Amino acid sequence: MNTVIIGGGAAGCFAAVFSARSGNKTVVLEPNGRLGKKLGITGKGRCNITNDCDFDSLMKNIPRNSSFLYSAFSRFGTQDCIGFFEDMGVALKTERGGRVFPASDKAADIVNALKNEIKRLKVKVINERAVDICFSGENRKAVTGVITEERFIPAEKVVLATGGLSYPATGSTGDGYRIAEKLGHTVTELKPSLVPMETEEPCKTMAGLTVKNTMMTLWDTVDNKKIFSESGEMTFESFGIGGPLTLSASSRIDTIEKGRYAVSLDLKPALDHKKLDLRILREIAAAPSSDMLTIAGTLLPKKLVPVILERANTSPLRKASELSKKERLTLVGALKDLRFTVKGFRPISEAIITDGGISVKEISPGDMQSKIISGLHFAGEIIDVSGFTGGFNLQIAYSTAKAVFC
Repeated sequence: MNTVIIGGGAAGCFAAVFSARSGNKTVVLEPNGRLGKKLGITGKGRCNITNDCDFDSLMKNIPRNSSFLYSAFSRFGTQDCIGFFEDMGVALKTERGGRVFPASDKAADIVNALKNEIKRLKVKVINERAVDICFSGENRKAVTGVITEERFIPAEKVVLATGGLSYPATGSTGDGYRIAEKLGHTVTELKPSLVPMETEEPCKTMAGLTVKNTMMTLWDTVDNKKIFSESGEMTFESFGIGGPLTLSASSRIDTIEKGRYAVSLDLKPALDHKKLDLRILREIAAAPSSDMLTIAGTLLPKKLVPVILERANTSPLRKASELSKKERLTLVGALKDLRFTVKGFRPISEAIITDGGISVKEISPGDMQSKIISGLHFAGEIIDVSGFTGGFNLQIAYSTAKAVFC
């Protein structure tokens, strides 16, 4: 069967491998000239390929249309993914939260393994942009091929794996959505997910500072409900906050409502309020003539010191030994609950993934085939499904690609 895969990202590369292994004559269309470009920069260049978790945990980490993926995950799950790469000679390791990475910490090892397998299987890669998908018939429509900017490529099976709108520099330009809509498919609202967040409170003086081993909690202040809480790493940006914790927190917010969501940072999660107070007392006792600027500097990165002192309503020039118990406890409170009001998400171009896509109501979950046009299939981020951070979105890409060729 002549098979054309539109898109050379994670889903497209997997689809190419599975297609060729099934004996199909396979072509991949990738206009930017590089396979796996976005895959090569994921996880800060380390590539969190999947998550070493059980099936129930996998499903719980897919907040959008998880039931649609039940069949695909059942046939190609996280352990299958791990085995897939290990069989190609890629050594893997598992880190905190079940996150699986190449043992080398190099995303290039993942990309190269896929490229080498695609080459070994004699998949043809054409660096051209797909413009349209052709089909025949009226009542029972079926694909006949793909039109690029330069040619017509006949095909009995076409896989749209063009990704979303995030990271447009890697080739995610939204072409797949336009092609699918032209063919009669519905594209649900496209929004950023796993994205930095803008805050009402200024963060410019802290821009560029990365804080590790902090606890971030996201609050719905209207319902007074904790909707996310996790320890890890975050980064202050000129517009607000970013980094891994922020990306995870952002995926718990469906729609930004002014003043509704607040992020709380516990900068000393290993110490409760009492132990942190004793720690401050020890620092003061060790240098009683010091000012609070100096004492706070023993507890925090330099860029955070003036912010915390301001939140605690404490002058940086105040002599530390003169601090009252009430003032000290106010400082403890600021360290344990540095709060920011979420103003909005950064643009979709800065998001890790796109929330929304081709409506799952128009796709058969068994083989990802269009219910409108026979022979047209979808894989990866273009579908209206998404997961939390931790390797779950890449697993969606692999599992949906495999489903097409089961």
